[in-house]
Amino acid sequence: LQLRERLHHQSVRDQLTGLFNRRYMEESLERELLRAERHSLDLGIIMLDIDHFKKVNDTHGHDIGDRVLESLGAMLPNLIRGEDIACRYGGEEFILIMPGASIEDTMRRAEEIRRLIRTRISVPLPDGGDLHITASSGVAVHPTHGAGADGIVKAADDALYRSKRGGRDRVTLAEG
Repeated sequence: LQLRERLHHQSVRDQLTGLFNRRYMEESLERELLRAERHSLDLGIIMLDIDHFKKVNDTHGHDIGDRVLESLGAMLPNLIRGEDIACRYGGEEFILIMPGASIEDTMRRAEEIRRLIRTRISVPLPDGGDLHITASSGVAVHPTHGAGADGIVKAADDALYRSKRGGRDRVTLAEG
């Protein structure tokens, strides 16, 4: 039974961050979209990306980059509600699925997470300094910003890229 539980944990969790992995995110998003439609509820999505992460790896090495990802993975579950789902989407991108969250609630949470990442994540560097990071986010809410899993993720991704183009360390709401 312990082996089965460990294998299940490994199949749905990202090894580095401890957050749910992309496969679990895709399954959960489909399930939560069906529930939202059935009960006429909103479903908030926050797509978050660590700013200048490639530069972190290039400048400080992948060990420091891994510590940044681990730090964010440890922080995110403490910043969301129990019913929310925090996932590593890939690389330095994360998705938060927020069942029943309105546009206002999702934007407020995204902004709070952005602020806390900026002020609380500090990774010690070998030279004695500390690395501080920022993150950009895109917010989309079903059904306002997209239909189906692909539509809502694309809307959040487009908003994320508008945050990046707009100067980073910001939250942008999807168009529509």
